[in-house]
Amino acid sequence: MSRRHDLDHHRRSLNEIREVMNAMKTLAFMETRKLAPIIEAQQAMVNNIETVATDFLSFQEHTLPEAETDISVYLLMGTERGFCGDINQSLLNQFETSLQHIAPSNAPQSDTSQTNSSRMIVVGHKLHLLLENDRRVNAFINGASLAEEVDIVLQKVVEELVNLQSQFGALSLYGIYHHGEDGIAMNRLLPPFQALKQKRPPYSHPPVLNLSPAKFLLELSDHYLFAALNEMFYTSLMAENHRRVAQLDGAVQHLDEESEQLLRQSNALRQEEITEEIEVILLSADSLTVSGEHKKREKK
Repeated sequence: MSRRHDLDHHRRSLNEIREVMNAMKTLAFMETRKLAPIIEAQQAMVNNIETVATDFLSFQEHTLPEAETDISVYLLMGTERGFCGDINQSLLNQFETSLQHIAPSNAPQSDTSQTNSSRMIVVGHKLHLLLENDRRVNAFINGASLAEEVDIVLQKVVEELVNLQSQFGALSLYGIYHHGEDGIAMNRLLPPFQALKQKRPPYSHPPVLNLSPAKFLLELSDHYLFAALNEMFYTSLMAENHRRVAQLDGAVQHLDEESEQLLRQSNALRQEEITEEIEVILLSADSLTVSGEHKKREKK
């Protein structure tokens, strides 16, 4: 009986864990529903800015800054919480592979060199743990667990970029993040609009500006950087929650299967106990019958 009670206790513990995980899965799913319209709006904003930039640069390409800079900064967007599988390790692996092809001329020349070097800004506690001793990391920033926390994280990232820019001047900034089913994406954010060079003009006449071309490009770049970073952070958080839903769903199914197996084992043990009880009752009945017959013979 004690073994059956142990199985029942273990099954109750599994059911409690299952309820907690199922609640976490529900919360992650609700977060994906909340993020979907936000991401759609952010993508539309980025697309609109790129459309304006394409029109402008078709006639003012000479205003673009130089593509190569002394400092390359890589913004790695990992996860703040767990239950996401290998999402952080895969991000890091992809980054290390891509680093050799992004800007090999910017690789560190020596440990003391302040130019031609690479810096990393790492977002997300779980990614922090994989890079704690990496000398390339310039800052660790806690990531967002909810959509409402993205603004706080973004502000800290911008502050760090401003600090780096004040130290080293112009930066090359790359955003590396999970893009859902498309896998890991890597976008170059600074200098901006490099991919829009030499595109065919959408219009035959240049746009009419109220600012000088240099001033217009500077302000447009600020808007673009802000919108692109928002899109990346929200998209990364969406991918994190999608992965969490999948991981927790698999865990809940596994716990359900294990709980059913324990229930079958417990029922089997209970049947054995009932059989043993019946056997004891039958043996007791036989013993009473034999004793009664023996007493009858003695009376005769």
